[in-house]
Amino acid sequence: MSLNTTHSSERVNIVFVGKRNSGKSSLINALTGQNVSIVSDHLGTTTDPVRKVMEIVGLGPCVVTDTAGFDDVGDLGAQRVEKTVLALRSADVTVVVFSSEGKNIDEEKAFVEKSGAKNVVYVMNKSDLCDFNGEIPAPFVKVSAKNGDGIENLKKIIKKVSPEKIEETTITGHLVKKGDTVLLVMPQDESAPKGRLILPQVQVIRDLLDNGANPICATKESLNSAIDALKSAPDLVICDSQVFDFVDKTIPKEWNLTSFSVLLAGFKGDIKAFTEGAKHIGNLGKNSKVLIAEACSHTTTDADIARVKIPNLLHKKINPAIDITVVSGNDFPDDVSPYDLVIHCGGCMFNKAHVMSRYEICKKSGVPMTNYGIAIAYLTGILDRIV
Repeated sequence: MSLNTTHSSERVNIVFVGKRNSGKSSLINALTGQNVSIVSDHLGTTTDPVRKVMEIVGLGPCVVTDTAGFDDVGDLGAQRVEKTVLALRSADVTVVVFSSEGKNIDEEKAFVEKSGAKNVVYVMNKSDLCDFNGEIPAPFVKVSAKNGDGIENLKKIIKKVSPEKIEETTITGHLVKKGDTVLLVMPQDESAPKGRLILPQVQVIRDLLDNGANPICATKESLNSAIDALKSAPDLVICDSQVFDFVDKTIPKEWNLTSFSVLLAGFKGDIKAFTEGAKHIGNLGKNSKVLIAEACSHTTTDADIARVKIPNLLHKKINPAIDITVVSGNDFPDDVSPYDLVIHCGGCMFNKAHVMSRYEICKKSGVPMTNYGIAIAYLTGILDRIV
């Protein structure tokens, strides 16, 4: 396996689902060429989802996820199935595994439909034992995890149904070209890891370099001296959304301005929908409820953007009686209809499929969704300026 620095959120996420003892774990081990999952004849060996970040020959950088059987039973079984459904929200490709020993796959098809899984591949495992005569949706492949039959064909089909790979797209390529100068304003507050940049900053800097641009980094305190050092106006200014107001007032109005969070809104989500969602902020009142969701869990500080800064802006600029709920990690409700607006983080720890699965939940509930940076731009009064 070759060394690859691609972040897990930028890899193709392949989630394996099926009934208990259908051979999911054996198939994953055969596909990856490694003992990723524990294999046993006992039902329910896999409990919580097991994820492996790796490179697979023929597929490239991937995240492979093994899940509990969706037919698991009992109180714990129900919780395990919930974890399986959650895992599917991040799936770029869903591999539905069923055994050739079964009579039909009606339950598998019903589970896929109910869970909303996308880019589905049906795999008949244990083809070395017997054949399957039932009707199977396409795309479909026969394999034997035991002797390796069909594994290469499975790789080809997974690659064929995969959406456009994130590593082949770009965060900033629609805004910059080779040779452009980009000024980055990156405040290093107490929530940033000591001695390191936060992930969105790292991702954007790397993307700028890949696009042949020349990033120049500054903090809020050093912004003026960085501007003085420039021989000409930068082609783009990218800042942390939390300093939108300061940067907007510091740089000339004709300079192009955006933020790390806004860039991620376009990279991981639907920026047009998120921009329209932000416009609903002005309709919020004293009886309104807002859900603020962040992809990762971390220690809360007085400078926390989700729990402190955005709520303060909403209460100060819109209405002090707005009811705000904050969730993190996987704690995102399946029904957001009790809320009037959802404000989501940039999703640097998620892949696009995961962010968009949350947008689909909002869309289904008829609730507008926006993004931290776009919401702050609206509340700062510069939504029309950002690019």
